[in-house]
Amino acid sequence: MNFTHYDLGQRKGGEVVEVTLSGSAANVSLLDNSNLSSYRNGRQHRYYGGLARKSPIRLSIPRSGHWHVTVDMQGLRGNVRSSARVLPSALPPLREAPLSQVPNLVQNATSDDSPDTAREYDVFISHASEDKDAIVRPMANALVAEGLVVWYDEFELRIGDSLRRKIDHGLAKSRVGLVVVSEAFMAKGWTNYELDGIITRVADGDQVLLPIWHNISKDAIVEYSPSLADKVARSTATHTIEEIATEIADLLQSRSP
Repeated sequence: MNFTHYDLGQRKGGEVVEVTLSGSAANVSLLDNSNLSSYRNGRQHRYYGGLARKSPIRLSIPRSGHWHVTVDMQGLRGNVRSSARVLPSALPPLREAPLSQVPNLVQNATSDDSPDTAREYDVFISHASEDKDAIVRPMANALVAEGLVVWYDEFELRIGDSLRRKIDHGLAKSRVGLVVVSEAFMAKGWTNYELDGIITRVADGDQVLLPIWHNISKDAIVEYSPSLADKVARSTATHTIEEIATEIADLLQSRSP
C-alpha cells in the first residue's frame, strides 16, 4: 500500500493537526497506534478524516495518545504532495500584574497622617466632561461601591463653589489621582491643570497617578505626554470599570498602615 505517513508522536486531546495538499484530492486519515497497524495490513480500522478536496485540512485530536496522519490516493487519480503539522496552541491570556503588586505604586505607604495632612479622599478623578456618561460616572459609582471616598465633581461641586479651590483641595487631600485620558481630555484646559497638579504630587511622593486610557491610541498618548505614556495604566479596551475599581481598592488597602 502506497501512502505518506506522518508520525505526530504523543499528543494531547484538543490539539489540531493541519494537513496541506498540493495537487489533486487525497484521502487524509488521523489514526492512533492500533488503527495505524490495521490500516497498514489492510484490515478494518477506525480513523478521523476522509476524502479531502480542499486544502488545508484541520483535524482535532480527540484524546491524548500517540497519533499519526496518513495521506493516500486509493481510488483516486493523479499525484499529490502533502505536509502535516500540529498547530501551536493559543497563548494564555495576557495577565497584567495587579496594581497592588506594582512596586512604585505601593512603596510610599505612610503609617500616620498629621491633622494637617490627613486625607479626606481615596481617589481624585480627573476627566473631560464628554466622558462622564461612558466611563467617569460609572467609575465613580463603582469606586464608591468598593467603599472608597471619591472626589468627583458631581459629588463635590455646588452652585457658588470656587472651582479652582475645590479642585486644589481635592488634589491635595487624595491618595490616588485617577486620570481618564481620552481625545477630549487632551483638548481641555482644566484637565491639564489637574494633571499638572497630580504629577507634582506624584513627584513629591504624596500621591499615586493612575492613568485610564479611554478610546485612545498609544501613539496619541506618546505625542501628548511621553512621560504619561510610560506610566502603569489601565485601558477600558481591556478592563471593565468594575475590574479597575476593585484593583484600586486593593491597591489602597495594600498601602494602608
